[in-house]
Amino acid sequence: MATKFALSAFSAVAAETCTFPLDLTKTRMMIATQAGQPAHGMFATAASIVRNEGLRYLWRGCPPALLRHVIYSGSRVCLYEVFRDNVFGKNKDGSVAAWKAVTCGLLAGAVGQLIASPTDLVKVRLAGQGADAALGKPLRYKGTFHAFSCIVREEGVLGLWKGCVPNVQRAAIVGFSELATYNLAKDTYRKLLGDNPVSHTLSSLTSSFVCAVASTPADLVKTRVMNQPVVNGKGVLYKSSFDCLRQSVRADGFLSLWRGLLPVWLRMTPWSLVFWLTYEQTRNLVGLESF
Repeated sequence: MATKFALSAFSAVAAETCTFPLDLTKTRMMIATQAGQPAHGMFATAASIVRNEGLRYLWRGCPPALLRHVIYSGSRVCLYEVFRDNVFGKNKDGSVAAWKAVTCGLLAGAVGQLIASPTDLVKVRLAGQGADAALGKPLRYKGTFHAFSCIVREEGVLGLWKGCVPNVQRAAIVGFSELATYNLAKDTYRKLLGDNPVSHTLSSLTSSFVCAVASTPADLVKTRVMNQPVVNGKGVLYKSSFDCLRQSVRADGFLSLWRGLLPVWLRMTPWSLVFWLTYEQTRNLVGLESF
């Protein structure tokens, strides 16, 4: 289990580093109207970040994101296999029933994110404060560890889990839409093409598309809840994730729930490819069976 955790964490760090600028762009798109700025498309938002803050700031908030994925991706992938292999069980031919895959994905995603939620909060806060800088506002945090210490001091230890509910909800959706879809797609492609990089590639492309469509609304709610101003330990704008959802639809329309879908999908596609191909090949190198 430790080997699987290490391999999945390594694969996640490689994928996250390559695709983080798209995640930052998505975050800025999602909080634009919340920050009192006009909403722009993906390319205009990315160009604005580079123009106003510099190219290197496309990786603002990357350290906590890497820390998050070491914890989150390492634990959720391992938990998925534990639930699938030891709790629910595979079919005799090595495939897994769809309802079992979905259930395992939901559980693994939720538990993994619950553990990693503080790192996600810091990532969102650091990514979002660039928008404050563009408006001439002082930065709240100097870096990753300063953000952790400030949040604990100002909001308490439990403040690190602010936005945890929509975060876990989103992670559960990502868990079944990514892990379960990849697993089920690979079962299908493996029968046609064999268990090889081609079937792994097609499975990752399938899972990334399903995951992007399914998770973007929850991602938007999670991002806005986490990024809202806090007074006396309580969010100023939203009472709950449902309240954020309601206000977002009322203010920006139903389709605004998929604002940031393009960068989410464009990021998930290479992220999924890098992660799954790296993970499957490194498992093979150390003598582990395919995921």
